[in-house]
Amino acid sequence: MDFHLFGPVELRTTAGRADLGTPREHHVVAVLAAEAGRLVPVGTLIERVWGPDAPPGARATLRVYLAHIRKVLDKANSDTDRPATLVRRPGGYLLDVDADQVDLHRFRRLVGRAREAGHTDDQRATLLRQALDLPTGEPLADLSGGWAERTRLTWSREYLDAALLWARAALGAGYGGAAIGPLAELADQHPLNESLAAALMRALHAAGRGSEALKLYTDTQARLANELGTDPGAELQAVHREILRGRPVSPAAGTVPAQLPADPASFAGRRPYLAQLDALAATTIAVDGTAGVGKTALAVHWAHRVADRYPDGQLYVNLRGFDPSGQVMDPATALRGFLDALGVPAPRVPTDLESLAGLYSRQLAVRRTLILLENARDTAQVRPLLPDTPG
Repeated sequence: MDFHLFGPVELRTTAGRADLGTPREHHVVAVLAAEAGRLVPVGTLIERVWGPDAPPGARATLRVYLAHIRKVLDKANSDTDRPATLVRRPGGYLLDVDADQVDLHRFRRLVGRAREAGHTDDQRATLLRQALDLPTGEPLADLSGGWAERTRLTWSREYLDAALLWARAALGAGYGGAAIGPLAELADQHPLNESLAAALMRALHAAGRGSEALKLYTDTQARLANELGTDPGAELQAVHREILRGRPVSPAAGTVPAQLPADPASFAGRRPYLAQLDALAATTIAVDGTAGVGKTALAVHWAHRVADRYPDGQLYVNLRGFDPSGQVMDPATALRGFLDALGVPAPRVPTDLESLAGLYSRQLAVRRTLILLENARDTAQVRPLLPDTPG
């Protein structure tokens, strides 16, 4: 018996695919399987299945869904020695199942093993290849709604991270050419992902296809300029320089974020303000002013001026505190982005704001990093993003 969350939500047994019922029952199964072995409160189930505007009768309907799912599992359990049981506990429900029977958790286990110290590049690449071969399509492909969309994005990012780690391991093991096809396919799907472009450039160069690697850099540079108005980041530029010099390009080691927007080409003057910022560089600084006076240009230009003082990189986020659409970025989303940029594996990233902020502070405790927050609405939005560390 296996639960599949990559692609359409499915329960596969020796007798074939089990009939999970309605789309919302598929949704309930997905939530429970994603949290396999952990209690899911009833309120969380309702919010993830119906969203914030759940109808008054959602709790009663959920009980009907769960009763049907329990019958499906009981029937499937009669033909397997690896059962899955729906358990009712005070406050919620739990899917009691071996984590390896859920493709998501099997994927995460293999990636986690690959990240452990002591593996050779060849061993690491083998584990990661096994993980990457598990997904059969877009996560939660048959589900819609806020939770499904957020989760799909998170799991897709995990897959990309694993693909990059596999490419680096394959390159280190001496068969980087094997990574070209999969990386090229992913790069086509994510044309603005600089890490993917850098990995593909490394693989092409290692396979003796340096001219293609240089063309990829040129194409990526143009795409970033046209669509985002930015230049390639530090990693992509470093790979480009090494290829131009004819040197072997080693896999990226460590994660040094370089998220600053491009330095405004038309910036001029403001010397008194720059001097003030220089004097305050060791503290938290707030730049205030009316709309359109150039606050962002000043902050970004100054950040580029002092970037070399922060050898462990630069983090940046637009918090959209005054976005006309009202889509303000919540601190938890910003923290997840920062932790991703700092190289924290997705399975280690917690879900609640307090834990996110704690992990973020611990990550920066041993780093000297510049953090640029744009368009903050208020202190509540900013406070979790200020690490509790002198670094």
